[in-house]
Amino acid sequence: MKEAIDDAGVKPADVARACKITAASVSNWLSGETKSLKASTALRAADFLGVNQAWLAEGRGPKRSDSRDAYHAHDKSDVALLPSSNSKANDGEAQSSRIGGGHMPSAQVVPLTSRDHIVIPQYDAGGAMGHGLVLPEQPGVIERWTVNAEWLDKNARGYTAARNLCIVTGFGPSMRPMFNPGDPLLVDRGVTSVQADGIYFFRIGAEGFIKQLQKIPTANGVIYRAKSANPDYDPFDITRDMDFEVLGKVIRVWCGTDF
Repeated sequence: MKEAIDDAGVKPADVARACKITAASVSNWLSGETKSLKASTALRAADFLGVNQAWLAEGRGPKRSDSRDAYHAHDKSDVALLPSSNSKANDGEAQSSRIGGGHMPSAQVVPLTSRDHIVIPQYDAGGAMGHGLVLPEQPGVIERWTVNAEWLDKNARGYTAARNLCIVTGFGPSMRPMFNPGDPLLVDRGVTSVQADGIYFFRIGAEGFIKQLQKIPTANGVIYRAKSANPDYDPFDITRDMDFEVLGKVIRVWCGTDF
């Protein structure tokens, strides 16, 4: 399990969420306190980590199928992660209006001509798992970017792992002039909590938002204040009784200009 987690460049907490179990359960796996896995849990973990279930649960057989062994995607390696053919990424209507809450697309590993290239996929346009998330006024989507390792090093500093990066297409006018609807946003899905003030991609209920989140201490604990770059939009507070989830941290945006 530790080897698979390290190879995938994810955190134990990410595995816990994918398997719908507690973080303590994953800690017990890694410490050796838990000696076996339920079949359903092993299947979820193996699918999330991109390894064969028998290898993960019992150490039997190859770690991955032949194709995955030959072209294993690990951080800045010679392959890329692309949405699988059974995702709904090509469904124009679903793609432009709804997005899956908190899950990247299932992926297939595809070799590239250069060892230096990485594909950054669109954020779960298929909504394969969990509830769908409404992104208002999203004028289409950017499906994926192909970049090289040098570009990633110089333009996307401070990300948790390359496999956690995704593209969210800008939506709504509330963050103008920082970015416009349709502009590309580079989001790190390895960040799932408000660790410090910054720009976050999050949901409240079924609606998605991209806002600056600021921690505000109160007598009842810390709340988050959501602020827009556009002064026409008022800030609002996110309290503990709201159905709130951080989907990722925005680490870079590009603002389009017409000429």
